Amino acid sequence: MKYTKLGKSGLDVSRLCLGTMNFGPHTEQKEAFEIMSKAVDEGINFFDTADVYGAFEPGEGRGRSEEMIGNWLAEDPTRRGKIVLASKVFGGMTGGPVNDQGLSAYKIKRCCEDSLRRLQTDHLDIYMGHCIDLNTPREETMQAMEQLVREGKVTYLSSCNSTGWHMAAMNEEAKKAGLRAGLIAEQCGYSLLRRSFELEVIPAAREYDMGITAWAPLAGGLLSGVLAKEKAGRNAAEKVQEQIAALRPQLEAWETLCAELGETPSNVAVAWLLSRPMNMVPILGPRTLDHFTSVLPSLDIQLSEETLKKIDAIFPGPAAEAPNAYWQIPGILYKYK
Repeated sequence: MKYTKLGKSGLDVSRLCLGTMNFGPHTEQKEAFEIMSKAVDEGINFFDTADVYGAFEPGEGRGRSEEMIGNWLAEDPTRRGKIVLASKVFGGMTGGPVNDQGLSAYKIKRCCEDSLRRLQTDHLDIYMGHCIDLNTPREETMQAMEQLVREGKVTYLSSCNSTGWHMAAMNEEAKKAGLRAGLIAEQCGYSLLRRSFELEVIPAAREYDMGITAWAPLAGGLLSGVLAKEKAGRNAAEKVQEQIAALRPQLEAWETLCAELGETPSNVAVAWLLSRPMNMVPILGPRTLDHFTSVLPSLDIQLSEETLKKIDAIFPGPAAEAPNAYWQIPGILYKYK
């Protein structure tokens, strides 16, 4: 396994992170245990969850992912010291009409305590708002987070699903709240099919010396070789079929290139993220142990400059970072001064 410092921190995390969103709705506890144990055996020390993981709608089932992790940790007391554990807060847990969603101080305090209970631990290594809360003052959110750090319940803070300006604002609020380290990472849905983060989010992370953790590196399976199995399982769903139809020319070129490389599309997609600047950390979200182990070889794939250019041609990103990107006319590259 390879490791990297996460952003400005001294924290060492594995270059692959185990995401646990599927624990509960798609993965039962027995197989979840097998996946987590295999991850540790392979040197993965970075686990990501959220309080809402376990069910796709508020109500019974939410929190199940954290409960499974907690039960796995309880099996062997030495496991907690082997992992960096991250969780999130924002989404509704019960579907109730009052204080069930957002990043108010009330919500953050209550949900952190609930997460610690489900995870059967006394602290979270990384805690983050699951997305931006436009209805709560940033000062309130950061003061609540600072309180958790001061109490020893949280060690580091991250942002998630943010804009560049919001990352900057939250870092400045963190300083005001006495958190001189600020946010150490941003978690975003970066992949070959979602490269708009290159405009402002990734530049903001670089400016504030934040790491990038990338969820959905396979874009919901679309980058996993979907054409070879487009009528099987969840790929047969109408929504997925519409996505495949819209992207078919790109997907055909993508899967042809991966075949020429002699690698699976899933592994090349993850290897592409690993090749990006800033030592990005892809978050794997396996449903099965086989799914998990099949992506591990991505760590050993080295993509040549020629291959990276071919990938860019199939899935082009922005012509430049902001603000230069906002001045572009097709075929003409302007640079903002």
